[in-house]
Amino acid sequence: MSHIIADLPVEQMPSWAIWQRHLFDSMDTVVEPFLQHFTRDNGEFIWDDAWGGGSPDDYFEPFFNWPLVYLMGGSEHLLSLAERQFEAVTGQLMRLGSYHKDYGFREDQMHQSEADELFYHLCLAAPTSTRRLELAKRFAGFYLNEDKEAINYDPEHRVVLSGLNGSKGAIVTDGADGREYSPVGTTMEPYGLPFFDLPGIESVKDLADPANAKRMGAAMQQRWKAGDAPANLAITSMMTNAFMLTQQEKYRDWVVEYTDAWLQRAQDNGGLLPDQIGPSGKVGEFVDGKWYGGRYGWTFPHGFLTMHFATVDAGANAYLLTRDEKYLELPRQQMDRILELGEMRDHRQEHMSVGEEWKKQLDTVPEGEKTFLVPYRYGDAGWFDWMPMSALYPVYLWHLSMRDDDWERVERLQQAEANDWSQVHSFRDKHDSGHEQPWSRFLAGENPDYPERIQQASYQQVCRRMAQVREDESVGTQHHIHHWQWGNPVTSEALIQLTMGAPQPIYNGGLLHARVRYFDMDEKRSGLPQDVGALVETLAADRTVVRLVNTSATQSRRVLLQAGAFGEHRFTKATYESCNSVWPGDLGGYAGTYHAEPITRQEHTLELDNGRLQVDLPAGMEIRLDLDTQRYVNDPSYATPF
Repeated sequence: MSHIIADLPVEQMPSWAIWQRHLFDSMDTVVEPFLQHFTRDNGEFIWDDAWGGGSPDDYFEPFFNWPLVYLMGGSEHLLSLAERQFEAVTGQLMRLGSYHKDYGFREDQMHQSEADELFYHLCLAAPTSTRRLELAKRFAGFYLNEDKEAINYDPEHRVVLSGLNGSKGAIVTDGADGREYSPVGTTMEPYGLPFFDLPGIESVKDLADPANAKRMGAAMQQRWKAGDAPANLAITSMMTNAFMLTQQEKYRDWVVEYTDAWLQRAQDNGGLLPDQIGPSGKVGEFVDGKWYGGRYGWTFPHGFLTMHFATVDAGANAYLLTRDEKYLELPRQQMDRILELGEMRDHRQEHMSVGEEWKKQLDTVPEGEKTFLVPYRYGDAGWFDWMPMSALYPVYLWHLSMRDDDWERVERLQQAEANDWSQVHSFRDKHDSGHEQPWSRFLAGENPDYPERIQQASYQQVCRRMAQVREDESVGTQHHIHHWQWGNPVTSEALIQLTMGAPQPIYNGGLLHARVRYFDMDEKRSGLPQDVGALVETLAADRTVVRLVNTSATQSRRVLLQAGAFGEHRFTKATYESCNSVWPGDLGGYAGTYHAEPITRQEHTLELDNGRLQVDLPAGMEIRLDLDTQRYVNDPSYATPF
């Protein structure tokens, strides 16, 4: 294995490295108090079980990023406790009747994919678990029709047979179960109407009438009773996860077959995905042939906001498994069509269904000034629900492709919006993301103190969450189903951006697509060794620049760098500097009688044999590695070097 010994002394310890180690240490201390507050000794949530299962995904979501912090260098208990919580939550949901065969059974993939995040990250962090290998094959098997109780997929028409699917197969309704839909006074009210063509129902307020609520409920049941929906593209992550654990081609084949089907549907619809595909493969089979109006589609409730998450997931997964860039056209075409519709508007005059998503950003727009907004939803009257284009979409696409035109998309959006992209706001959203704007400016060389500021902001949120948990008195009551998520003190976004050169994974089923991953050679585990800070300073199509710092004054550390979270990339050459002067010098008197030589440097290059590189970092040493990089040249795998 290629091997470098760092011998450049840290002349001025970078504050980002100190903050990084402090952030790791802080998150190591908060998980136990969080669990003591919210869970029983066996890991189950303290809650009134008589209330039922609630929304199953919300039980897993408080822990989704714990394995991520572990695999970057967090303490072992972040992994062991996340493993315990996965099993405890699964057991609790099985007992409550909300899960079957350890998986959801009447779930749409917008929600199920959120629950799946914890499982995927556990598989990546600890891939040798026999239990998780069994589950990964079982879960993927539900969509390969290997379990005859769980027939979810029609390979002839390349459709998942329902928007509600899982461990009991596709759930097809008859549209006549008498359900009402009345969101008035609930968190669903801001999303408005699912359909606009029911006579006498012109606004969401009309659904306060029980008769109208029953009519709307019947229409939802009838129009969504069967057929495929774009949210099901998130299932490609389930298959990709199984492939990286097993290397079995059937999982890759499914991803290619299913993504190809949706890619063709988008092309046939002028680039935009149709959102309801009937069991026969016909677009709009239950919505009068319209390309919109399906479950979690363009009209209701989120439109582009969550549809595009699944689109990015599928494009990224198919690209990872095939190395064929055509799959990135799937998210690129969706985004381009929405960007083309964008306008300069006064955001204060717009009704935004999820306005809280953009509050920090929009609050900085000067009074009376317009900013660039795009429509997220489409109904019978045309496009509506104008909000900012999430920077996550173009930044994530560029991170995958490294194409100049994708970077230009990022730049055009930045120039069109009225807020300052360099600003770092201290906030935590559900996705543990949202700082793609200032991170992109850092990578552009325009925001040099971003590493310090984002880690300070992250630490502030860790402290705030713990203070809220200490003051919380709702445990044991029928509190909001998101209550546990609101209290999760662990944050991974800053560490992923800085150490791995990657955006936070897509919350709805996204895998961790990253430029570099680390392994502790002494502890034989995933992550940066104790005391070591890492900063990815530059990303390019063929180049990665990362700086490593050993903040310890006494302990040497050894770290292995792997190209890609899944070994899908390859580092071919390292350029770095070594110390070319006498340092530290002999003991020889006090100040005024002895002067150390100035540090001089000499450049070296090292050809890398197998794409991995071991770096030994003696106490107080640092190194900046300029790594020639070949992207997407290896089959992805969860295999570790140990």
